[in-house]
Formats: sequence, C-alpha cells, structure tokens
Amino acid sequence: MKQKLIWMSVALSLFAGLWALPATAQDDEPETPIVREVTDDEVNAVAKDVYCPVCENTPLDVCPTKACADWRALIRTKLAQGESPQDIFDYFARQYGDSALATPPRRGINLILWLLPFVALALGLVFFARYMKGLHTSEDDLAEMGENEPVLDDYTSRIEQELKNR
Repeated sequence: MKQKLIWMSVALSLFAGLWALPATAQDDEPETPIVREVTDDEVNAVAKDVYCPVCENTPLDVCPTKACADWRALIRTKLAQGESPQDIFDYFARQYGDSALATPPRRGINLILWLLPFVALALGLVFFARYMKGLHTSEDDLAEMGENEPVLDDYTSRIEQELKNR
C-alpha cells in the first residue's frame, strides 16, 4: 500500500508540473514589434516611385483618392515596422504587377524594353555612317571622273548639241 501511495504522489506531482508548464513558458510582457516614427517626407519619398494601381499614371504621393491614402498609410506602417523601400517596392510589384512601379525591374520583357533604345541608336549610327561614307565615295568618284573626262548629264549634252547644230 505504501508503494501505491508513493506512485500516486509521483503521478500527481508530474501532473501538477505538466499543468503549470505552459504558465511558466509565457513572458510577463507581450512582444510588440519595434515601431518608429515615420515622417511624411519618408512616406512620400517611397510613394513617388509607386504608381497608383487604380488611377492611370499617377504617383501615390500626389494622388487624391481614398485608395491612395490607404496605400500611403500602408507604406507608413511598413516603414515603421522597419521594412526598406525596396521591400515595399517588391510588395507592390507582387500585389499589382511591375506597372505599379515608376522604375520597373530590368528583367524579362522589361530588359528588352530597357535595351531597345540603345540598340536602335547604335543601328541608326551604323546606317548613318554607311550612308555618309557612300556620299563621300560618290563625290570622290565624280571628282576622279572629272579629271579624266568631262561629266555631262543627258540634258546638258542635248543642249550643247542643239547649240552646235545652229
């Protein structure tokens, strides 16, 4: 009987210990995220590089709609929680697509759109140089022909023949 009583007391103390375990695991103060004061200038510095997904081609910093005011408040909250402007740009790109960013990322089709003007300029310069070289060559050919024999076009030669015939 004494052994039974010892086992019951051990079981009861284990049960009481397990029952109290969750209470000891909790802290006295709940953990709050670190929040800092964010100025309007900081919010607008990020908002000017994000376009309103509702209004066409309007940056968030100047858009007067309620939706844009909510998005500016979201930017303020994210900055207060310590997120970087790039994190906020990534968030808006994930939610609303790359068209929500004033400067879309240089990848995929956007990379082609970024490189296309430079490629077109280079091709234009090549064609212009070849055209100018062709003009220069034809002038040299004409000058060489002028040294050896006179160059006359059809109209001038007909006029000269008519003058001789008179």
